[in-house]
Amino acid sequence: MIDRRLALPLAVVLAGGSVLFTQPALASPAGHPMSPGHPAASGHRVEKKPVAEGYGGAVATVDLDASQAALDVLRRGGNAVDAAVAAAATLGVTEPFSAGLAGGGFIVYYDARNGKVHTIDGRETAPKAMTASSLEGIPFDEAVTSGLSAGVPGSVAQWELALRRFGTLSFRQALQPAIEVASRGFTVDQTFHDQVAANAARFADFTSTARLYLPGGAPPRVGTTFRNPELAATYRTLGREGGDWLYRGRLGAEIVATVKKPPVTPGSTRNVRPGLMEPSDLAAYRALERPPTKVTYRGMDVYGMAPPSSGGSTVGEALNILEALPGVGLHEYLETSRLAFADRNKYVGDVPGVPLEQLLSDGFAKERACLVGDRAMGNPAPAGSPDGSYEPCRPAAPAGEAAEEAPQGPETTHMVITDRWGGVVAYNITIESTGGNGIVVPGRGFLLNNELTDFTFGPAAGDPNLPGPGKRPRSSMAPTIVLKNGRPLLAVGSPGGATIITTVLQILVNRWELGMTMPEALAAPRASQRNTAQTQAEPAFIERHGAELTARGHVFAPTPEIGAATAVEFLRDGRLQAVAEPVRRGGGSALVLRERR
Repeated sequence: MIDRRLALPLAVVLAGGSVLFTQPALASPAGHPMSPGHPAASGHRVEKKPVAEGYGGAVATVDLDASQAALDVLRRGGNAVDAAVAAAATLGVTEPFSAGLAGGGFIVYYDARNGKVHTIDGRETAPKAMTASSLEGIPFDEAVTSGLSAGVPGSVAQWELALRRFGTLSFRQALQPAIEVASRGFTVDQTFHDQVAANAARFADFTSTARLYLPGGAPPRVGTTFRNPELAATYRTLGREGGDWLYRGRLGAEIVATVKKPPVTPGSTRNVRPGLMEPSDLAAYRALERPPTKVTYRGMDVYGMAPPSSGGSTVGEALNILEALPGVGLHEYLETSRLAFADRNKYVGDVPGVPLEQLLSDGFAKERACLVGDRAMGNPAPAGSPDGSYEPCRPAAPAGEAAEEAPQGPETTHMVITDRWGGVVAYNITIESTGGNGIVVPGRGFLLNNELTDFTFGPAAGDPNLPGPGKRPRSSMAPTIVLKNGRPLLAVGSPGGATIITTVLQILVNRWELGMTMPEALAAPRASQRNTAQTQAEPAFIERHGAELTARGHVFAPTPEIGAATAVEFLRDGRLQAVAEPVRRGGGSALVLRERR
């Protein structure tokens, strides 16, 4: 029997021209003979552009280096999962304030061999010593930059599980593109510079972080080359030793030591709380395969991520409600999102008994759709009762006290990848806040996450998202794959905290209900209603739609930017359309394997 992890062509060549690995050509991931004659990367650096159309495979990420890493893997015969791991590791180099090996995330994967959708949960976990009251009374800003906010990393276990179950590359091979980029360096763009500048005060408060990201005491200048040899060395050892080096070995011990005693700069006045993580927490971590969420919308099957993510359940419930309405426009999009968030907040978390089947049932959606009228409803909308007993129109419970939610930033990142066999990956990866908890593990070149700030701080009796030992914080990440007649139609996702859900939902509404192409749907101005008194909206959305929607009772709060999405759509003539942001977060990178057949 052929070991699928050895199913490689003769060599993989990076965009820079160096050999990634050499191996006998055996078979493709789909079981077909693989020719060693695929064209090598020529060394020509392609232009960063937000839309690409072609054949044979497609990639969209926020970053050109990561997109090229993924495309090079596809070019040399790797599949979408191989390319996703390579791109994620590369984003840990070039987008280190959003992604990294000390973070976590969610993968939704369509396996073209059997036509099934799978998901892998690599969400970080709380230490066993964490309780429901561990975050009570701690100012949010103080928790963000602390050892206390660091969850047990999930990305490495997730990468290994994904490659073992669905990939063709070894872990070592999948990390090679990131090692190359970290070693030779990449060009600092405005986004990288601005993210360091926005975090400069807290980065300066840790000796290891300041040394890496504030050379000479200032953010790296735009146009300069940034190298991270410590991260390259970390990836090399990780590839050689495997995930046990993190979860049961020296790297894990160094992470725990950093969490428990952060390397605070002498003279800093920041109150940096130590964390609760122990080596046993790392040893207990597992990435998990979970059944995907699924709803059917206008004949299309929409798959997403189940709890502890709320992305699949909330997007799915909102689509069900929209389908139950007589017409769909922006007013209905906002009201539907309001209702779905009310139910998310009450029922969804890493707890037993989440009523997922009922939250995604048509009966519950029809009952909730009764509450959508011509005007915006009161704030906040009450949660429904997903109990299996539904009336044509159940009277709404009285509205509670209006909740306010802080504006959501651009943290996290998302990629979409499809391969020549029709496999598709939608993948959200994160270290939570932009810059994580601000602490680089000394000598290792990567930032720690602050994922535990996604828990409810409390006190909040009955809240499904209170912290607990070994618990995974509720997430809003919503990597989404859509099938029609059993075949991939599109994949989409975004960063942006809780606005991830509304961004994905709005893109789907734009595409399916408002007649936009996918590039138009992704570029259109956004608004995010999350069951709060005010709807956060980009200025262009308010300018274009504010008067009409305000007349219907909506209240808007401007925010500069919502999300930074990526998508791929399978067009009717067999072409692939990869789409990234044209402007948000500096614009993304879309690439295809071949522009012509």
